[in-house]
Amino acid sequence: MFSRAKFATQSRRVTPEANRRIFSLAFVILLLDQLTKWIVVRSLRYGDEYVVIDGFFRFVHWGNTGAAWSLFRDNNHALTIVALVAVVVLFLLRRHFGADLKLGQIALGCMFGGIIGNIIDRIRFDHVVDFIYFYVKRRSGSEIGFPAFNVADSGICVGVALLFILSWQLDTESPETPDPALAENAESDSESSAK
Repeated sequence: MFSRAKFATQSRRVTPEANRRIFSLAFVILLLDQLTKWIVVRSLRYGDEYVVIDGFFRFVHWGNTGAAWSLFRDNNHALTIVALVAVVVLFLLRRHFGADLKLGQIALGCMFGGIIGNIIDRIRFDHVVDFIYFYVKRRSGSEIGFPAFNVADSGICVGVALLFILSWQLDTESPETPDPALAENAESDSESSAK
């Protein structure tokens, strides 16, 4: 998981410029998400499908009242509250997630835009609108499909993946410089134990 020590030493003050980058990207993700869902809602009736590549890819108009992979299905209101709390906590703790680094800003922007996009759906439609569906047809005629998703879901997944990459990068960097206050305390401890 994330190295708390590394993130604690790496987290610095989040500048207004960093915040602008995060929220600009979040706005772009949110805009793309809502625009694509608007097109789907206007173009396809609920439950309809449009084959793009037969046996591989369809646009669909499906609803998800659960979380990823339809976990916790039919808990739309509870998941809305959880998502709102997640956005607030992520915002308040953003400096601990590399918000001072460009990769962290991209990750947070993707996550904010995605989470807010799905919250809007939950409030507006009482479910999340999913429309991208990849699948493979078996010889028997049945199909195996990846759960349908949307731009917001993609933003959240990309953001989380980037945070893991950022954590890995920070863990593999050269040994961190010790905190001067800690080094000073260690020196005084070693001097007192030598006496």
